[in-house]
Amino acid sequence: MAKQLLKDTVIKGAKSGIKDVRLNDGSGLYLLVKPDGAKWWRFDYSIGGKRKTLSLGVYPVTGLSDARRKAEEARVQVSNSIDPSTVRKDFKSALKITLENESLLNAGLPMLNSFSEITNQWLAEIKNDIAEITYIKRQSRLERLAFPTLGNIAINQIKSSHILATLKPLIDQQKIETAHRLYGEIKCVFAHAIINDIIDYDPSQPVAKKIPAKKVKHRAALIDPKAIGQLIRDIYSYQGTFVVQCAFKITPLLFQRPGEIRQMEWKDIDLDAKEWRYFVTKTKINHIVPLSTQAVAILEEIKPLTGTGNYVFPSSRGDGRPMSDNTIRTALMTLGYTGEDMTAHGFRTIASTLLNEHGWPADAIERQLCHMPKDAVRAAYNRAEFLEERRTMMQSYSDCLDALKSGAQIIQFRKQAQ
Repeated sequence: MAKQLLKDTVIKGAKSGIKDVRLNDGSGLYLLVKPDGAKWWRFDYSIGGKRKTLSLGVYPVTGLSDARRKAEEARVQVSNSIDPSTVRKDFKSALKITLENESLLNAGLPMLNSFSEITNQWLAEIKNDIAEITYIKRQSRLERLAFPTLGNIAINQIKSSHILATLKPLIDQQKIETAHRLYGEIKCVFAHAIINDIIDYDPSQPVAKKIPAKKVKHRAALIDPKAIGQLIRDIYSYQGTFVVQCAFKITPLLFQRPGEIRQMEWKDIDLDAKEWRYFVTKTKINHIVPLSTQAVAILEEIKPLTGTGNYVFPSSRGDGRPMSDNTIRTALMTLGYTGEDMTAHGFRTIASTLLNEHGWPADAIERQLCHMPKDAVRAAYNRAEFLEERRTMMQSYSDCLDALKSGAQIIQFRKQAQ
């Protein structure tokens, strides 16, 4: 097909008519002179068996040479099975997003489809399904450690190398636990993007093997019976506030998680039935804690002081919140127990160790520690599993601690067969 048939003089002198006037330059390029005198460049082409038209600009802003250059670029694209119209739409869409992103950045907001925007979508989705403190920690970790490197990158442009570069400072600083947590959260963000058809591939997958294995660090706890007896005596000699004294004394008797004990609510306690029933947010299960005679005595002692409020062990600030999560740790330090010797969580280790050594059923111990079975259905319906045996076990354990506090050597406190 002939090309370059037009001349500038012909274009300049072209007159409009009642209908569109078409001036061909050849090979699909032509100038369309409209009835109002406007002159538009057009390029006709076929792709995929369909006839299509592409606008190349307005004369004289787009001159003859520019129109021919644009038409040639379009011909090359068509020869490579690329639709010039699609290319133009994609470019306009990308330009629009770029302009919108500039506006968002200037307003201090996350860019469209950026890692930070998709992260905020994921966080909003899980907010009501996890504990508030867990949500805050995840949000903070991602904003502090991931957003500086990944935040403003479009999520479909993030490579495995970007993710590794984000985690490497933590690995170099031997903050392996934090690196694993952050990696897990980044992986969840990409999973959210895949589920919502934003991306098709998770670039974080190859990074997993680059993170060193976590070193398991057991929380400090005493396991020698004499040392345990001394610890209980020290607890009873503690001179802090009455509320903290009571919380300190009851912690070894219940051996539930420290956060659960400090947030214990009066509405969940039945002193007549000698039970504490509450919802465990960590395992998402309703849990029953049988109360020994010693535990009931402590609760009856503190009830006149805090029984009209929500929490058994309220904050000393009087702000309606439970006591601080550092209270028991601070009390232990006051008594001379460092984090290397004993922790608030260590009372669970003490209980598990002694109960297992003295032959109590592992299933009853694990249930009392609220270590739920992996079978979610079983966990949901068997909250009272081994309950009668656990009642006996909890009382025997409290009696054992009393004996150790009195200076007795380790004694057998497994219930006798009937």
